[in-house]
Amino acid sequence: MTDTHFFDSLETRTPAQRESEQFELLVGQLRHAKANSPRYAELLSGVDPQAVTDRSALAHLPVTRKSELSQSQLRDPPFGGYAAGEEGDLLRVFASPGPVFEPQGRREDFWRFARALHAAGFRRGDLIHNTFSYHFTPAGFMVDSGAHALGCTVFAAGTGQTELQLQAIAALRPRGYIGTPSFLKIILDKAAETGMELSSLAVGAVSGEALPNSLRDEISTAGIEVLQAYATADVGLIAYESSVRDGMILDEHVIVEIVEPGTGDPVPEGEVGEILVTTLFPEYPLIRFATGDLSAVLAGPSPCGRTNQRIRGWMGRADQSTKVRGLFVHPSQVMTVINRHEGIQRARLVVDRENNADIMVLRCEVDEPSDALQEAIVRTIRDVCKLRASVEFLGKGGLPDDGKVIDDKRPID
Repeated sequence: MTDTHFFDSLETRTPAQRESEQFELLVGQLRHAKANSPRYAELLSGVDPQAVTDRSALAHLPVTRKSELSQSQLRDPPFGGYAAGEEGDLLRVFASPGPVFEPQGRREDFWRFARALHAAGFRRGDLIHNTFSYHFTPAGFMVDSGAHALGCTVFAAGTGQTELQLQAIAALRPRGYIGTPSFLKIILDKAAETGMELSSLAVGAVSGEALPNSLRDEISTAGIEVLQAYATADVGLIAYESSVRDGMILDEHVIVEIVEPGTGDPVPEGEVGEILVTTLFPEYPLIRFATGDLSAVLAGPSPCGRTNQRIRGWMGRADQSTKVRGLFVHPSQVMTVINRHEGIQRARLVVDRENNADIMVLRCEVDEPSDALQEAIVRTIRDVCKLRASVEFLGKGGLPDDGKVIDDKRPID
């Protein structure tokens, strides 16, 4: 691969060529999944792979949901019969909340992250400071493998320990940052507070949470140009920003549909719906995988010259789940917190943003508020959700009776 504006020639195919070549790959993927994945042999038993040659035919295939992955894995560990590789094809196994176990194949850049990093300005020889976690979830390895495929060197910083992060950046002088935008802000704020010099940082690839324009501008003022990548632990890279920052361009190795939430029926172009992803690599062939995220297709190609379809980026969740500081928080987790404390009658987790930082407040209706109960609930939230939150007590009837367990009030701009 030469150092050009584009990662490879796939990015500039005509839309018709891309559609034809992707659906040719899909036919082979479906045939492979039926033959090698026990679960898809079941789900696709009445499907003729040769007949799935366009989007209308794809839309008739069953949707795969994360909840089904989790249930299937309980019955048939470790991957619920969805994996379709041979013994020795897998390099690592990860666990995401659910729990859902995800495999990493031995293929170079298994999650296809090099494309997004290239678009964000990373180049061969760059030293990258990677603050995504290498523990349990695959985020750290997702970008690590993409960076290595691009020819970059990675400092595996992982999460937390802000002062040590600062010391490493000051000593190693990396050109790029990878992680959540909110953690980059924490690092920059700490550097300003301590007088630490971080001028080597010039580019960043951020993911795991929304990037408000106000936070992007604040980071840019510090001399770092950041672009977003949209990925999930299950399917890898889905879409990424280019330098023109006009929507998110779809990855070349997935087929994406925008559908009516809960139905799998495609919505008209431009309408908001749930993102379904079909992967085209054989080791873990997820077909019409429902991400639970909302977005919409943007008309026309990107002004940057890449010709693949664009989406508007993350526009919320189809259910009440949300992502806070790079981690999903699900209604079931909030209910777990409630059920561990008899003093809570009803509760709602409110997620908001202050000074470009995500905050969580669990508002609880209780009969007998106390400092001891408040402290105990704070500890439980941290244990269950792996995130910090404050607790606010309300009297009976203090919460709206609208069925919400999580109320995400963060603006999307």
